[in-house]
Amino acid sequence: MDFGSKMEVANMNPRRIQLVTAVAGSIALAEAHPAQALPEALRADGETVAFTVFAEGAQVYDCKADPAGKLAWTFREPIATLMIDGTTVGRHYAGPHWEMADGSIVRGKVSGRAPGATTADIAWLKLDVSARKGQGQLDGITTIQRINTKGGTLEGACSKAGSTLSVGYSTEYVFLKR
Repeated sequence: MDFGSKMEVANMNPRRIQLVTAVAGSIALAEAHPAQALPEALRADGETVAFTVFAEGAQVYDCKADPAGKLAWTFREPIATLMIDGTTVGRHYAGPHWEMADGSIVRGKVSGRAPGATTADIAWLKLDVSARKGQGQLDGITTIQRINTKGGTLEGACSKAGSTLSVGYSTEYVFLKR
């Protein structure tokens, strides 16, 4: 991508710079981490794709004692921005919930799981919608697939109970209807 001189880049609209950066990051992510085929555990036969969002955020972990009394990182919650074509359209948070800018919200329950492409990538998931609130873009959504994950895992010992650590991740959420 050629932006000309440094002065031209400096005079660009900040929103355009964010968009160009997001697109370039998405292209680099796709090239560095090609999409896998959809595992059987995530298939949603009889459903059609309503829309797909790109999410970028963090998986949040707490340091807690495991059943054996050893300190270990335990998943607490996700937090992510949902985007379509570089524009923020919603957010993802504990529950797990997906909330769109129009106020529609769905909650999911894991019904299928497959490993990420590497050990550093969180699992791919199939989630059945278990609750909904509001009307809007999420009306009629029955299933959500989390695919093409990058990052987000944290394992092993930690040194101080009660400490928290966030690990960056990105993914695609595919929203399906019957």
